[in-house]
Amino acid sequence: MDYKDYYALLGVARGASQDEIQKAYRKLARKYHPDVNNSPEAEDKFKEVGEAYEVLKNADKRAKYDQYGSAWKAAQRGGSPPPGYENHRFDFGKMGEAAGFDFGSSGFSSFFEMLFGGGRGARGGPRPATAARGGVDQEATIVLTLEEAAQGGKREIAVSDPMGNRKSFKVAIPAGVRPRGRIRLRGKGGERAPGGPRGDLYLKIDLMPHPHFRLDGHNIRTTLDITPAEAALGSQVPVETLNGRLQVRIPAGTSSGRTIRLRGKGFPKSSGGDHGDLLAEIRIVISEALSERERELYEELSEVSSFRSRASA
Repeated sequence: MDYKDYYALLGVARGASQDEIQKAYRKLARKYHPDVNNSPEAEDKFKEVGEAYEVLKNADKRAKYDQYGSAWKAAQRGGSPPPGYENHRFDFGKMGEAAGFDFGSSGFSSFFEMLFGGGRGARGGPRPATAARGGVDQEATIVLTLEEAAQGGKREIAVSDPMGNRKSFKVAIPAGVRPRGRIRLRGKGGERAPGGPRGDLYLKIDLMPHPHFRLDGHNIRTTLDITPAEAALGSQVPVETLNGRLQVRIPAGTSSGRTIRLRGKGFPKSSGGDHGDLLAEIRIVISEALSERERELYEELSEVSSFRSRASA
């Protein structure tokens, strides 16, 4: 049976930790996300790394995959592998094609393709479950930017099954939705039998890495670069927030590592409610190409200043 080497797809060792797997996935998802990569193969690569991550991030799925290779899903459903795969371990030194996603014993299978606003994407992974209404619950993962998660709003998604049938519907993303949070779409899941009632579709939230911000609870952390003169004399400098650029006051005598707090400029705590804070860590930067006059002034300052940042030997 052919298979895909999920470890090779993510570029990690077979003994990689969950943190290493998550970091590798986030890096590749950022690289191949349709929003940032327009190459023809990007979408396929995005789906492949999403498929690999969906398996390797789950301890049970990963253990089954490590033991049974492509037969891991059959082993998970039935508790044992198909005939001929008992106690068989695979050599993952080559690449192959894996079977598609599967939603369990109902036989309903699907490869989710999510489209956001004419280009934003999502990766999908099924989760077999029996809905109370008799259908099959399904799960997909939506990848949002930090700004999209903070602001919320309507998104149009399209779900395609292996037969090419596509259904589109609107999804309301709550403002302040958190990573690993879920949105439930009632009656949008799978059928246990053709024509029967449908289960629910659960959309699990994940966030793309942001080039400037890091979410810390409901606070947002960023780095604010300033010049030595701005640090020594104090100044008004611009700082980026989720809602645009603001001016912030830098006190005279500010050192690197000091944090400036902008209250209420962080991530929403609830839809329409309070916000966390924006925490901007100061970093003093200096030009690598000083002019002759600038060098003269720094030399003069060094001679007249009595301040020393280190204790004398």
